Amino acid sequence: MNLRNLVEPLYERYLRMQVRHVPNHIAIIQDGNRRYARRLGVETAQGHRAGADRTEEMLDWAYDLGISHITLYTFSTENFSRKRDEVDHLFALFREKFLRVVEDERVRRYRIRVQMVGDRALLPDGLRAAVDSAEEATKNNAGFHLNIALAYGGRNEIVLAAREILEAVAQGQVRPGDIDIRMVEEHLHGGKGIPPVDLIIRTGNEWRTSNFLPWLANGHESAVYFCAPYWPLFRKIDLLRAIRTYEQRMTAKNG
Repeated sequence: MNLRNLVEPLYERYLRMQVRHVPNHIAIIQDGNRRYARRLGVETAQGHRAGADRTEEMLDWAYDLGISHITLYTFSTENFSRKRDEVDHLFALFREKFLRVVEDERVRRYRIRVQMVGDRALLPDGLRAAVDSAEEATKNNAGFHLNIALAYGGRNEIVLAAREILEAVAQGQVRPGDIDIRMVEEHLHGGKGIPPVDLIIRTGNEWRTSNFLPWLANGHESAVYFCAPYWPLFRKIDLLRAIRTYEQRMTAKNG
């Protein structure tokens, strides 16, 4: 056993002891899959698959820590500008993962509810059907909520909510004077009832939030943690460090 394998579990326990306030909702920008692949000299597709595998492992950590909601930024509306073969591979990978939800032992054990946030109209039929299947299979689960931001853009989500409200106004179901913050929130993300974001994490040494959940995160002044590891190299220690940032913010706020 090398020194790192000996020290990391001790450091992990030390960080865990510092956590008194566990965030209810963490949003993660999983950055660095492509750079991870380049670093290893492998195909980009292998980097994305390594990132997907790390996501599954991270769910164990989140559940163990008592986090109730995780929202993952997996594919933005801007990502459609990438090379066609990369986009096709990603959609195939997403479809595979959504289809696996139905029989995933982890989903049953943790009672995970899987939901997509984003513009479904932008997805190919096969992927959209897989998303529908995962959501239907888990709709009664309430132990843990996993939200997948797919074909997602922060400004676009507000536009979609505005369209729904305007349609209700046009049909006489809503009066313009009744439109308030609560109503907008009810129409965000297709009315899925996703709570405010407590903490945003971004990996890959990028220092920006990239238009991610602007209403639920920026509007509620969530804590933000940027870290260097590419997403496939993200560790439980990194998650605990991020939560420590949230802990410090809560301590200062309540102090």
